[in-house]
Amino acid sequence: MKNLIVFDLDGTLAKSKMALEDQMAESLARLLAVIKVAIISGGDFPQFQTQVLARLPAGSNLGNLSILPTSGTKFFAYDGEWRKLYSDDLSAAEKKKIEDSLQAAVAQAGFTPSQTWGEPIEDRGTQITYSALGQQAPLEAKATWDPDFAKRKRIMSILDTTLSEFSVRTGGTTSIDVTRPGIDKGYGIRKLRDVLGIPIERMLFIGDALFPGGNDYAALQAGAESIEVRDPDETKHIIEAIVAILR
Repeated sequence: MKNLIVFDLDGTLAKSKMALEDQMAESLARLLAVIKVAIISGGDFPQFQTQVLARLPAGSNLGNLSILPTSGTKFFAYDGEWRKLYSDDLSAAEKKKIEDSLQAAVAQAGFTPSQTWGEPIEDRGTQITYSALGQQAPLEAKATWDPDFAKRKRIMSILDTTLSEFSVRTGGTTSIDVTRPGIDKGYGIRKLRDVLGIPIERMLFIGDALFPGGNDYAALQAGAESIEVRDPDETKHIIEAIVAILR
């Protein structure tokens, strides 16, 4: 059996930007009781607090949980309280160039939406994220905006020229994440190896986008044995199977 179970968040443990459902929170707590767990996502730490940490049952073994926001460019561990071990922040000049380029690329591609829910561009410190319909867009609106990735691919093709010195990739249902080069879930997997001292071959990664071009594919490329899931319901069944084996 592995020594560390690593999860994607949106689409894997929870619906996009939604909190863990009760049964998932309980299953995750049972998993934390028997093995180390990590969660890597493009979201920032406050998103983890809302979606995951606030939902876990009292008494959950948080000492077994590692949180890696923005694809591992930040790392949080628990020792009675959550502590940030590191944060590879972008400079002010880098952030401005990214934000200006995102706005220009969206306009050039012709995909400026007629309605948004919150700000479309979010500064996450180590990452700038463009969410086409805004950070608080409802799931039903997000699900129909770019289901085949075509709109984001068009925007990203423009950014390949204007932000060639950065890494540009799809994030959640409607988002594009921009970081320094080499930042992806593979980077997060390697950070887990370095910080926790667990070899990659002793990790199991679970995510919903392990196909080439998907935002979980880099974890597979980093060498982590991986399982692709359709949705949180399938993830929950896998968690329960792991718990049954380890208990």
